[in-house]
Amino acid sequence: VEEHLAECPDCRNTLEKLNNITIDSEIVKARDEVIESQSRFFKRKSALAGAIVAALFAIPVLVCLIVNIAHGNGLGWFFIVLTAMLIPASLIVVPLMAPENKMLHTMVSFTVSLMFLLAACCIYSGGSWFFIAASSVLFGLTICFAPFIVSREPVREYVEGKKGLTLMTAYTMTYIVMILCIGFSNRVPGFFRMAFGISGPMIVMAWILFLIIRYLPANGLIKAGVSVAALSLFGYFAMDIIFLLIGKSALLSETYEYIDVSWPALAAGLATGAVLAAAGFISGRKGGTDNEDI
Repeated sequence: VEEHLAECPDCRNTLEKLNNITIDSEIVKARDEVIESQSRFFKRKSALAGAIVAALFAIPVLVCLIVNIAHGNGLGWFFIVLTAMLIPASLIVVPLMAPENKMLHTMVSFTVSLMFLLAACCIYSGGSWFFIAASSVLFGLTICFAPFIVSREPVREYVEGKKGLTLMTAYTMTYIVMILCIGFSNRVPGFFRMAFGISGPMIVMAWILFLIIRYLPANGLIKAGVSVAALSLFGYFAMDIIFLLIGKSALLSETYEYIDVSWPALAAGLATGAVLAAAGFISGRKGGTDNEDI
């Protein structure tokens, strides 16, 4: 190439007009055009496939509608079948047809379709259990889906650096909503005192562990030691706190006997926590362990 450039003025002039920036920009431009073209192609194919699948899901819905009308049985079963078909559609059609953020749209549509199915079944059966079932399902789905939702756009943009805090808040709020729905629906005397008296300390302990692990300015071994010590103290005082909140007689009979292992467990937990914290302190001074290593 160098020998040819030395003999060919035309190629030499062409080379002088070009530079690395120009070449790189042309390559990037060509790459983006190819990616955009292929993206449009696959989006059209996905939309077409989604429309076909949606039409297939519509067949049993139409059949059920015709049968219900023909027999004069009302539309109760029709709405149940319709909402039931929304669930597989949310898992198959929505990912195919959503232009972007497919996982977020899929999880949200699946949750909404499941709520519709519960509502249709509750109305058709004449029950009053919808809020209990819906809140319980929502709490369970939050545990499963929330970690993925906060890691995807557009949610990730708003919770950047606060994913853990957002998850803990979502878990706590959906759990409280579930307990409120169960309590208000059943109207059992003393339910809220019992429910929050038992689960309240557990929730507080979970938040304490989260704050230690997430925000304590120390390495992983020290955090582990503090967490073990905190769990040991919680285990030792947990029953006393619960008894104070709801009353001992609500959980234990007067003749109930048990072996008290709280002191040995507390001593073992505090000793383990102290060993881990000491190891973390020594390792930190040597510069051998940090949060990322743990």
